[in-house]
Amino acid sequence: MAAEDRPQITLITPPVLDLEIFPDQLGLVMDAVDIACLRLSLATRDPDTLGRAADACRIVAHARDVAIVIENHALFVERHGLDGIHLTDGARSVRSLRKDLGSEAIVGAYCGTTRHEGITAGEAGADYVAYGPVGDSPLGKGESADHDLFEWWSAMIEVPVIAEGALTRDLIERFGPVTDFFGIGGEIWSAADPAAALKDLIAPLG
Repeated sequence: MAAEDRPQITLITPPVLDLEIFPDQLGLVMDAVDIACLRLSLATRDPDTLGRAADACRIVAHARDVAIVIENHALFVERHGLDGIHLTDGARSVRSLRKDLGSEAIVGAYCGTTRHEGITAGEAGADYVAYGPVGDSPLGKGESADHDLFEWWSAMIEVPVIAEGALTRDLIERFGPVTDFFGIGGEIWSAADPAAALKDLIAPLG
């Protein structure tokens, strides 16, 4: 696959971070593989915990000229010097958050498996749309975002698209020609060497 056609990587954090070790681990991954964006995807709703994680991850990401977005918590974007927000409720909040955060901020939307939701998000001002899970997952309704959706999107829509969720090497190879980004997180963080796991996972991209 030609370099200009190769999908970029959005790196998704684990839901729980040990800030004693994770920043170093994150740095090793970012030094091993070119990362386009880091998504802070934490389970906690504690503001202090979120704030400390945002600051620690921002320092690592910005030192490597990598953008960082946070899931859903809009007030943390400006407060912690982040680059934007990743919304998990589809198109619902895109227009208002675009107005609140301004034209320079990244506003992305996860739209599950629904083509219409993605189109609506793009029309509302989303910088990208994410679909998934691409692989088999017991989460949610058990549905997956199929190859036809990405094939249609890449042919018809200019808004960049992210393929994510339960990715495997085979899926990376299959979806590589029809997506702009792969969102990768849970696939690598449980490995003893997440950087090596990521390099192995995306090896089919060349």
